[in-house]
Amino acid sequence: MTESSIISNTANLEKYLKLSQGGKVIAEYVWIDGSNGLRSKSKTLNKKPSKVEDLPEWNFDGSSTGQAPGNDSDVLLRPVAFYPDPFRLGDNILVMCETYGPDGKPNRYNFRHDAALLMDAHAQHEFWFGLEQEYTLLDFQGWPYGWPKNGFPAPQGPYYCGVGTGKVFCRDIVEAHYKACLYANINISGTNAEVMPAQWEYQVGPCTGIELGDQLWMSRFLLHRVAEEFGVKVTFAPKPIPGDWNGAGLHTNVSTKEMREDGGMKAIEAAMEKLSVRQAEHMAVYGEDNQLRMTGGHETSSYDKFSWGVANRGSSVRVPRQVAADGKGYFEDRRPASNADPYQITGIIVETLCGKTEGANIVKTAEAAGNVQLEQTVEKTMP
Repeated sequence: MTESSIISNTANLEKYLKLSQGGKVIAEYVWIDGSNGLRSKSKTLNKKPSKVEDLPEWNFDGSSTGQAPGNDSDVLLRPVAFYPDPFRLGDNILVMCETYGPDGKPNRYNFRHDAALLMDAHAQHEFWFGLEQEYTLLDFQGWPYGWPKNGFPAPQGPYYCGVGTGKVFCRDIVEAHYKACLYANINISGTNAEVMPAQWEYQVGPCTGIELGDQLWMSRFLLHRVAEEFGVKVTFAPKPIPGDWNGAGLHTNVSTKEMREDGGMKAIEAAMEKLSVRQAEHMAVYGEDNQLRMTGGHETSSYDKFSWGVANRGSSVRVPRQVAADGKGYFEDRRPASNADPYQITGIIVETLCGKTEGANIVKTAEAAGNVQLEQTVEKTMP
């Protein structure tokens, strides 16, 4: 396999990372660009911030990120959360930002703003979210890492949660990312090798409200940064390899105060009724090229039908068997693609279950919703 000619000099960097910063703090401002990717740039602060409000607003050239025209290119960065920096260490931080126009209105690619409005309006329901982020690691030429060049490995079977040479690839990246997330105070709750070789998953949550989206986006940034040092690419494509290979999703676990109380199964069943009539709107914001993954095979449901069931991984929404036995808990929405925006996912779930909020428009691509025909299929496999 041809490797990249780009060599990481991380070892040489170590001696410079140990140099004194003279009391200054480096803040890496991170934001989401116009193509659902991540960008960042660094700023020197005179002292360590103690709260988000201590962080200054900044700006960037939106014409270079697909977020503004060249004749009016300034886009503002407004910090919303910050985390310890696992790369520079010390008092240095990573800053998650929202994007705004010079008129003070959210940039068209700022989906966090509307989601936060919905979260605040329905805070009394105490939403908890947990996301399961699947991804695939690629070599420098864009082929799954460890796969035979211009060929394929043995069929799926031994790779899921596997151990041993030839069964898992790039565990060093996975371990480095895990530790980086813990250092950055990301609520990463676990990780495992997935069904397709070179595909992995990690879980973030449970987190309350908008905090889940902030942490999930920052965890993606950390993954890209770690993989960069190993000369490996990360893709969140929901179907990176056509054919008899599993796709990649962003399974979303949802729980409200009502669902967690005794008798909460009634609240879960009521949620299923509400979700069933908004299949089109949800699929419109559940990720690009998701129809390639959601074929009804490889542990997915059909793209244009809604279904739910107990312990059924082939349904749109799965209710864990233990939840059905306890009569309370949470449900897992298995429809979101791995490249979906967590702000839009969590935002539309709150909107569907609790109602719309003035000023919040989660489904900004309404025309896309019209391309999906609604159909409800209720499937229940009780223990």
